Amino acid sequence: MQVFTSIQSLRDYLSQSRQQNKTIGFVPTMGALHEGHLSLIKRCKEENDLAVCSIYVNPTQFNNPEDLKKYPRTPEADQQLLQDAGCDVLFMPADTEMYPASVNLKMDFGNLETVLEGKFRPGHFNGVGIVVSKLFHMVQPDAAYFGQKDLQQCLVIRRLIQDLSFPVRLVICPTMRESDGLAMSSRNRRLSSTQRTVAPLLYQALEMAHAMLDNDGTIEIAKKTVALHLTKSDEVELEYFEVVNTDDLASFTEGKVQAPYALCIAAFVGGVRLIDNILIE
Repeated sequence: MQVFTSIQSLRDYLSQSRQQNKTIGFVPTMGALHEGHLSLIKRCKEENDLAVCSIYVNPTQFNNPEDLKKYPRTPEADQQLLQDAGCDVLFMPADTEMYPASVNLKMDFGNLETVLEGKFRPGHFNGVGIVVSKLFHMVQPDAAYFGQKDLQQCLVIRRLIQDLSFPVRLVICPTMRESDGLAMSSRNRRLSSTQRTVAPLLYQALEMAHAMLDNDGTIEIAKKTVALHLTKSDEVELEYFEVVNTDDLASFTEGKVQAPYALCIAAFVGGVRLIDNILIE
């Protein structure tokens, strides 16, 4: 595995690969890797000649400085995991490499900026859009791989690719889960042993809501059921649960709903904010 820390050295290496007509797949990450990330790497490797991964904790997408400070960083372990997974190229830039000067650009993703994560994390998707645009320019991949757990981020990237005409195929891969249903996330490392035992309540709540809506239940009843289920633990504080369409994540507010739709949830488990979703097609 080739490891680069500078943009120019990465570009030079990938340029040589393109001259050999090699296809390039790309998996952008913020590190603290787990099996979910590795599943993206493995699919990327299967579908491309070259699998490129980036590890960069992007400060511009954190609206909470404390959250940025606490974000887990495990660079040595990450490199070994990527090596074992067959990753070909790793890009690990410093902040000064990615942002040699302050960025004044503002991106507007329309409705996606005002619902769910956009509503509760103002400025988050502006930071995501900027860093992914930068990385797409640096790597120039043929395909980019993202996990469905960050569903709203996937839709933001889809819009970014469409609006800026990036010649990149977006591949959205299924959420990887622990044996008890908890969606794999780097943030799970921050959970205490007690918090880890109650964190699967989020996925259980989604499944209960799905079953209820599937049996002609209403959105109002599903929301009450989810909220009640999460009261099983004092460690869990619900931030939102919404039933949304799969195009722009606008909420269905009342009555019954027909597929396709998505169930999206965010909650604090202790001081750790977790998100999850399921798609009903």
